[in-house]
Amino acid sequence: MQIKKKKVIGLTGGIATGKTLVSNMFKELGAYIIDADVVARQIVEKGSPVLKEIERVFGKEVFLPDGSLNRRRLREIIIKDKNKRELLNSITHPAIIEKENRLVREADSSLIIVDAALLIESGSYKRFKEIILVYAPFEVQLKRLIERDGMSEKDAVSFIKTQMSIEEKKKFATYIIDNSNGVDYTRKQVEELYETLQK
Repeated sequence: MQIKKKKVIGLTGGIATGKTLVSNMFKELGAYIIDADVVARQIVEKGSPVLKEIERVFGKEVFLPDGSLNRRRLREIIIKDKNKRELLNSITHPAIIEKENRLVREADSSLIIVDAALLIESGSYKRFKEIILVYAPFEVQLKRLIERDGMSEKDAVSFIKTQMSIEEKKKFATYIIDNSNGVDYTRKQVEELYETLQK
């Protein structure tokens, strides 16, 4: 049996730009998706070394009574404190990358897309020859986040600013999917790019 050549591409975006929507569209077309959010949840399952390190560094306040991670509390802390955000990333990112790499090796697909919100901020983008950026302007991000999560405008702005600006991320992108003009327009771009990536 001939082993298929694997093309591995990074997919990223900003908060509320529609990265998950685009990722799902690629999946429907036949791409193998590795979701960094899913991997991030798996590496902090009960008893994991990463969870123990988070407890050592952040203490019991970021845990629920059943011993699982209180994600909401942890998010509140890292939104307000850049140093703690960087500290958390230094604990989780190496484990996430290690697991992603293993999943890439195990995947039986010619097109593998690693979907990660912090692909650029973490420096993880350097692992990929090509990067897809899901784009929506700041005003659209803000409106979606307020509507989706019921955040105040102030909190939504603070949350968006925990990531690199979407305009800055454009500099790292090989391909840009503009998700600010409706689902049909986004799907058309995804289908065209999928065809390009198959070549």
